[in-house]
Amino acid sequence: MQQLHPDDKTRSFYVGISITLVIALMAALLGKIPYLDIVGQLVLAIMIGMIWGHTIGIKNSHRSGVQFSSKKLLRVGIILLGLRLNLSDMHDAGLHAFLYAGLLLTIALVTVYSLARLFRVDKTLSILTACGTAICGAAAIVAIAPLVKAKESTTAVSVAVIAVLGTMFTFIYTLMYPLLPFTDYQYGIFAGGTLHEIAHAVAASTAGGEKAENIAIVVKLTRVALLVPVAILIGIYVKRRESQNDKQRFSLKTLPIPWFIFGFLAMSAINTIGFLPGSVVNLLIAAAYLLLSMAMAGLGLNVEFSVFKKSGLHVFLAALLGTLVLIGCGYSLIYVMGLG
Repeated sequence: MQQLHPDDKTRSFYVGISITLVIALMAALLGKIPYLDIVGQLVLAIMIGMIWGHTIGIKNSHRSGVQFSSKKLLRVGIILLGLRLNLSDMHDAGLHAFLYAGLLLTIALVTVYSLARLFRVDKTLSILTACGTAICGAAAIVAIAPLVKAKESTTAVSVAVIAVLGTMFTFIYTLMYPLLPFTDYQYGIFAGGTLHEIAHAVAASTAGGEKAENIAIVVKLTRVALLVPVAILIGIYVKRRESQNDKQRFSLKTLPIPWFIFGFLAMSAINTIGFLPGSVVNLLIAAAYLLLSMAMAGLGLNVEFSVFKKSGLHVFLAALLGTLVLIGCGYSLIYVMGLG
């Protein structure tokens, strides 16, 4: 096999990155089209990547650049996404809204993971899908994936399942809004607490007006913030399991802490204190979504459809049933907790 010259390797590396950039820009443009904006550019990026990978394809020499996008740029994107979170908004929403988000997150995590394991889905895919349902869809899945050493094809399956479910329920919520016995404020809490992606929560809550949309974003971003403790707990669980298998003593020093999550919190703090002008924050958030879209494109380019055939139906069923449990609990807790 002929070895590539260093200059050719460098060129191929940047070509791989460029392919993910092109796909990300296509997803961003498509994401502005009515109805497709509900799906969101992250999900569109992985879908386009999957289609590209199985039609046009990519050369093996370009895969290093694709891998860079799906792993390194992913972390930078997650860090910058922290600028969407204003910690003071979470404080103003009150303890009840925080408890509401925390309870639903816990219920969804346990339910989806348990159902997936009951349906004999492997542990890694079960964890990723549970986190995607409970926390913040694709962003949570790709943040947790390195901790559980998930294959890109496994990560892509989980992202696709949550994308389909989230989009489906976004349409259902919008249609059902006039029939629900909620105030606009309660509807916003409900949407933010039970839908998967930030884009889903925003799109569905729009039906209830500005008041519903504002509280939906706060509740949803509270779930996003809880990604940090969940990631740390999963990291501890994985390390303990590895220590038992290798018969090594567990140590916090060797814990694979996702440091980029703390970058996410640092960006949230910067946004909270108003250190950066609003125009700069908006620009950086747009950059975050572009980088995350490039990461999703990288995932899509490496999808193997055989993985869908093997696990897709079972994990979809687990996530669907878990989402229905989440919706039922979210509906009930609004009245039990006296929210709104």
